Amino acid sequence: MGGGVPGTLTIDDLRTEVSAGRIDTVLLAITDMQGRLQGKRLSARFFLEEVAAHAAEGCNYLLAVDVDMNTVDGYAMSSWARGYGDFVMRPDFSTLRRIPWLDGTALLMADLTWEDGSDVVASPRQILRRQLDRLAERGWQAFVGTELEFIVYDDSYEDAWRRGYRDLSPANLYNVDYSLLGTSRVEPLLRRIRLGMEGAGLYVESAKGECNLGQHEIAFRYAEALTTCDNHSVYKNGAKEIAAQEGRSITFMAKPNAREGNSCHVHISLRSADGEPILAGDGPHGLSELGTRFIAGQLALLRELTLWYAPNINSYKRYVPGSFAPTAVKWGVDNRTCALRLVGHGDSLRVENRVPGGDVNPYLAVAALVAAGLHGIDQGLALEDAVTGNAYESGAETVPHTLRDAALLWEGSEVARTAFGEEVVAHYANNARIELAAYDAAVTDWELFRGFERM
Repeated sequence: MGGGVPGTLTIDDLRTEVSAGRIDTVLLAITDMQGRLQGKRLSARFFLEEVAAHAAEGCNYLLAVDVDMNTVDGYAMSSWARGYGDFVMRPDFSTLRRIPWLDGTALLMADLTWEDGSDVVASPRQILRRQLDRLAERGWQAFVGTELEFIVYDDSYEDAWRRGYRDLSPANLYNVDYSLLGTSRVEPLLRRIRLGMEGAGLYVESAKGECNLGQHEIAFRYAEALTTCDNHSVYKNGAKEIAAQEGRSITFMAKPNAREGNSCHVHISLRSADGEPILAGDGPHGLSELGTRFIAGQLALLRELTLWYAPNINSYKRYVPGSFAPTAVKWGVDNRTCALRLVGHGDSLRVENRVPGGDVNPYLAVAALVAAGLHGIDQGLALEDAVTGNAYESGAETVPHTLRDAALLWEGSEVARTAFGEEVVAHYANNARIELAAYDAAVTDWELFRGFERM
């Protein structure tokens, strides 16, 4: 079924499964600004009889709320003044798949349009599609892999909430980076997640422990950029659902505690229509001239586009020297102290951006990578020398220190306006302002412990 990829479905497969009583529910999903799956649970019969041919609707506030789903001011697309109407959720049937960890369930992604058929330009999936169209105009295609780290706790999500996320029990009590003994304690959960994702059409490569207590990573095979971002969203949502079914919790927060944060390294390469690598060549470090310009563009725009690599207040707390989270805007060959790491050889040559954390929206991050790379190519930017030592001590310009800094750089970026459009720049700048206002108004535990008695 599904063109030979286990777990994927065609619309005819779905009809067969529904008729046989094996599927009764279809999830129609979008990914919102925060990178979360949102959408509707539809009866499979209704989906086949109505939605498959005519689409569905969803309130346009889904791309204009904060993390708590509160309606907020400042968005052009959605407001009380505009009546909070609908946008259209058009099913992308190429994404149809089983969801094995939910009984009788299939899922597919939707593209967002307005009633007149025009794109909802601030939708993350549409933003990425437009950048991939720019590549396609040149006969190129982007291939991407994302590496999501997470921390497993033995507490349920409900218990963690009730305890104010304090004194939780990590699934491992010591550093299990590459440890087969330590990771075996969590293997029943990790195996269930891996098998679930295989059953949903993802290609699992491996799982390994990481440095923080209870921290792990499951790696998936690279794929075409849009497919990878869809898979990333399904995996992140599904891993949480599976953990919850086991009475446990998983967090992808960039920095959930003072130890190592959760990263999401993003690997990207370009290929021609006939499969030839674009970045690889016979130049230094195995790069082509286009490859050097592509990396130069990444460096030139990294600070201006950091808002899409690090979208939250908490994101910036990862950037600590010596933590394997980058601070210096530098590149190197297989050098994990740099923001950009060149990995592989020949056909496998690719750029790894180490700036994003586990809280990243993959569509926005990959769109930023493509736009920055094309800027470097179109402007003929020269690539500086690779860092061969410790980039933390290079004295180089650094990743923005706070969301406030990143938002200012984003709003001032003419390249972002050219690549994504004024509406998109304004939309995500407003999202940052909303988060900053909420954070500035909050009274934190840190303030209480320092000031309640002693100030």
